[in-house]
Amino acid sequence: PADADRPIFKWAPALVLLSAVGLFVVIPFGEGDALVVRNLDIGIFYALAISSIGTIGILMAGWSSANKYSLMGGLRAAGQLIAYELPLVLSVVGVVVLAETMSLNGIVEAQAAWGIPFIIPQLIGFVVFYIAALAEMSRIPFDMPIAESELVTGFLTEYTGFRFLFFFLAEFANMFTFSAIAATLFLGGYDPIFFDVPVALGPLVLSAKIAILVFLMIWFRWTWPRIREDQLQAFAWKWLIPVSLANIAITAVFKVVF
Repeated sequence: PADADRPIFKWAPALVLLSAVGLFVVIPFGEGDALVVRNLDIGIFYALAISSIGTIGILMAGWSSANKYSLMGGLRAAGQLIAYELPLVLSVVGVVVLAETMSLNGIVEAQAAWGIPFIIPQLIGFVVFYIAALAEMSRIPFDMPIAESELVTGFLTEYTGFRFLFFFLAEFANMFTFSAIAATLFLGGYDPIFFDVPVALGPLVLSAKIAILVFLMIWFRWTWPRIREDQLQAFAWKWLIPVSLANIAITAVFKVVF
């Protein structure tokens, strides 16, 4: 666009894509350090922090496009991040309390030690995490930043070519990265938990769990209608956040008693 802020307009798609790809750094695909790029002691903290950078890129894209529809889409993305980042963070606190570590490798090992995946004691946390992740990715029914029937294509309105492609690559990369994090936190990651498999099959086990979660995202896309902006905000503040806090309290009591 003639009136666009060109440097920001050009760099925004790359920032969004880098945010999505950066999540793979801490996801363990097998036992030990051989199948993880970086085994950080604060792996969860890193994952949650890097995932929020993508929304900054979307806001940059909306603001720099010099288009009212793009700006509105960017502002919606920012509001959505603020509303759903809180339940996303709170939903993993229960897992950290049970595992007593923020390392993703450590969390997988803790589930193996318990003999059950954390989705069993943390079913509420898993549901909240999955819903909040859908909102973070702006997937249907939370695709308000794009909303074709209202905002043309939102922050994507002025983008074409490879920059447009970067946004879509980021969207699909996020589907796999968030699914990988959910599988690691709640489904045992590369460990099948209930039966023994060779260590070499760990990546296949994790990939199967990721495929199931990605399938659910695609299923939701084709079955759920888009909700209104006020419903989106109310659902986060009135339901997900209180439920997440209640889950933390229940988990803390369980940990102290047992």
